[in-house]
Amino acid sequence: MHIFKIFILLIFFLSLGGCSALKNIKKNADEEKAKKEEKNRSEWTVDRYYAEAKSKLEAEEYKDAAKLYEQLESRYPFGEYAQQSLLESAYAYYKTNQDESALASINRFIQLYPLNKNLDYAYYLKGLVNFNRGVGIIQKYVPYDETQRDPASAEESLKDFKSLVQRFPNSQYAKEAAQRIVYLRNRLAQHELNVAHYYMRRNAYIGAINRAQYVVENYQRTPAVPEALTLMVRGYKILGLDDLAKSNFEVLEHNYPGYFGVSRAKELKIIKEKQEEITGTTAKK
Repeated sequence: MHIFKIFILLIFFLSLGGCSALKNIKKNADEEKAKKEEKNRSEWTVDRYYAEAKSKLEAEEYKDAAKLYEQLESRYPFGEYAQQSLLESAYAYYKTNQDESALASINRFIQLYPLNKNLDYAYYLKGLVNFNRGVGIIQKYVPYDETQRDPASAEESLKDFKSLVQRFPNSQYAKEAAQRIVYLRNRLAQHELNVAHYYMRRNAYIGAINRAQYVVENYQRTPAVPEALTLMVRGYKILGLDDLAKSNFEVLEHNYPGYFGVSRAKELKIIKEKQEEITGTTAKK
């Protein structure tokens, strides 16, 4: 029995060594293959490089495509292929969630080739990258409230799409950019309003009013404006600044007469007046 156990252990250790040896052989073979491929690529023309990279991109093999574009740009830094490679590598980075690399390529393209015929696409792609920056894999497929996200990337995306629409109004990407601008303005306005409501719950009324006022001044014609005005009326009432509450209520009532916040503001005003009447009656007694 003792000899049998030793025999089993010996087989076990030999099998481990065999697995390790097989792994090393495979690793060495892969390295050798990579070296040969690299050597072959050194003889490629710029046309061949671009064709191979484009083929990988169209096959949605984005990591391989990005690597080939990098090598093309490194070996052939000038000319039409180099310019196009910058944009297409940016797209490959974008599709593999390498946002910073994508933005770096786009910014370099915009800086180096301000007269390129595809400059409108560069701004469009930059807007898309910022639009989706910071979104995790789960968030891409599970519904969530985007107004709770850090607004920094949304603000950058808004700038990019505005630049596209202003500079290239006839671009094929202008219509979609305009739609995204509307969406982003609504999203950013709602984010500011969320913060204002948070301040109200914390009794930080001045902070709440300032946030709401920012919405009114910077995000006109968004759904958040009437609620921002309502919040301002409420905040000023609580602080006892009745003149400011009244002027903002008049703006709210004039521009959004059917908004339910108008009746809420009126109720707040009636309550305030009743409290003053009670206080005055008590003082007289």
